[in-house]
Order: sequence, then structure tokens, then C-alpha cells
Amino acid sequence: MKDYYQILGIDRNATEEDIKKAYRRLAMKYHPDRCSGDKAAEEMFKEINEAYEVLSDPEKRARYDSFGHVGRPGGFEGGFGVDFHDLFDDLFSEFFGTSRRARSQPGEDLHYNLTLEFEEAVSGVVKDIAVPRRTVCPVCQGRRTRPGTTPAVCRSCGGKGQVTFQQGFFRISRTCSACGGEGCIITTPCDRCNGKGEIQIERTITVKIPAGVDTGTRIRIEGEGEPGTRGGPPGDLYLYIDVKPHPIFRREGEDLVCEVPISFPQAALGCEIDVPTLEGRVKLKIPPGTQTGQSFRFRGKGVPMPGRRKRGDLHVVVRIETPTRLTRRQRELLEEFARISNDDVMPQRKSFFEKVKELF
Repeated sequence: MKDYYQILGIDRNATEEDIKKAYRRLAMKYHPDRCSGDKAAEEMFKEINEAYEVLSDPEKRARYDSFGHVGRPGGFEGGFGVDFHDLFDDLFSEFFGTSRRARSQPGEDLHYNLTLEFEEAVSGVVKDIAVPRRTVCPVCQGRRTRPGTTPAVCRSCGGKGQVTFQQGFFRISRTCSACGGEGCIITTPCDRCNGKGEIQIERTITVKIPAGVDTGTRIRIEGEGEPGTRGGPPGDLYLYIDVKPHPIFRREGEDLVCEVPISFPQAALGCEIDVPTLEGRVKLKIPPGTQTGQSFRFRGKGVPMPGRRKRGDLHVVVRIETPTRLTRRQRELLEEFARISNDDVMPQRKSFFEKVKELF
């Protein structure tokens, strides 16, 4: 089995920068343009690129360190996956600010902020959204020239998109400055897109929002971003979710919290009340002696867990409400209650003042 660290002349603790420097040095030394006709150098150059492809990728490197191979058992998935000339083009581009040819480029990703109602986020929803994006010009079909005309071949590079010159033992290619590496000149630009090959439109797309999303959730819609250039694939659309607050429920992960006010007599004597859920009202039995802040749980009445059939729970927290306006009779009854009350009926008060006595 090949030792990629040995091929690049580095140790197993090498950093990404160490790997890159070693690759640059060896790629320049064994590149076919410099070692024309040397089969041994060509094979060495292939091994250098094979090693660099694996060790420069953190995931492939980790797999190689653990199992000694990447991809399917017995070798590398799909071969090296490296265009040696393209790699050296990138090397020269970094060194000299040049590029041998104009390549296809994937389109840019788009971001869209989508605001949902609380119920929509919990239950899931299908939305039609209008996304401004560039698209291929319908008049010239992306050719950038006026229909019925064709681009002119660039005279500076002869249609190659690059010009080559010799510098010592190096043969260096750079992008043609006249045509920008395209090999042609647009002499009669399309009237619709002004020779850009694309126009800005607002496209309506339908997106399915899964149940259980929350503020901060990011959803990727593949292929709905900006179109690629020179035949490159389109980018993706990323939806950033913002959920409006609910007037009654508060969300904590997959659970819901609802605070319900009850009166002092209800808490002291016990009662049965109606409490809201996302599906409607349910009955809750309040036991005698319930304290403010006490929580009651309804299993499965919360938010769906993304990717699972389970749901969170609903927690009903009771808050004892103190009356603010009393009639004369109500005041008399409360004053009488206060006179006949003792610490036995209020254990929390009794415990508190006992602790105070111990302190002082």
C-alpha cells in the first residue's frame, strides 16, 4: 500500500499548510511540462497528486489514517478524481495570478428569510415564495449575442482563451486579457440582457416546511440559487426560518409551556379547569393545596420532533392570581380567614419563619 505521507515527504502530524507547501515543491519538480518524455517523472507526478487529493481533504485524510484507503474497499472511489493539468493551472494561478482557461463556475447560493406563524412552524406548511434571482436570458438563451449573430473569434489568442510565453525552462500560460479567457468577443450584444446572457427575475417556487422547525432553522433547497456560468451547476437556496411568538404558548425545544392563572380558592380547595393545547381544550384537575408555579404535564401535546414520530410535551404552569379589587364582604371574609389561620395550614410560611428564627 502506498504511503502518501512518504510520497509528499511529510510526517503524519503535518498541518494543512505543510501539505500544501510539500505539494507545490514536488509538483513543480515533476510536472510533465518540465520533465517532458520522462515516464518516471510522470508517474511520480501522478502519485504526488493522488497523495495531495487525499491528505488535503480532512475527511479523506481521516479515513486514510484509520483504514489505509478511501472510498470503496480495495482502492479509491472513481480513481484519482484529479485533472493534473488543472491542478498545475491552479498552482500557476496562485503563483503568477494567471489562469490557462476560463472554466465553468457553479452559481452563487441565495438566502431567503422566511417568517412563519407559530402554528405553521409546529405543524409544517407548504409556502409559495417569490425569490429574486438571475436566469438565462430567454432571447439569446445565454449566448449573449443578438439572435442571428455569433461572437467573433478573439484575435489576440486565436480562440484559445489563453496566451502562452516561455520564461526560462517554464512555459507559462495566462488568461487572454482581450477576451477574458473565453476565446471570443461579443460584437453584437443581445438587446434584452445587454450581452450578459442572463436577466434578473422574481421566480415563485413552492417549498415544503417540515413540522417542528424553529427560529434559526436553515433549510437547503438544492438547485434554486443563481445559475452557473459557462455550463456550471446552479447554486442552492437557503431558507432561514423566523417564527413569530405565540400569545399563549412558549416553546422550549420540543416542549410547550403555558401559564394559566387560577384564583386562591381554586388553588386551596382544588378544582377542574380547561387548558388550551394546539389541538383544542383539555381538562386539568387542580388538586387541593396547589402552589403557584406548580407544573402539570400533558405527554405528546408539544412540538413534533424533526425526523421522528414523537412529539414533545405540554407543561401547564399555574399562577395564583391575587385579587386587586375587593368588595366589603370579600374583605371581611378574608380578614376573618386571616384571624383564624395558623401556620399549620400554610406549611411554606411556617418553614420559612422557623429558618429565620434559627438565623437570628
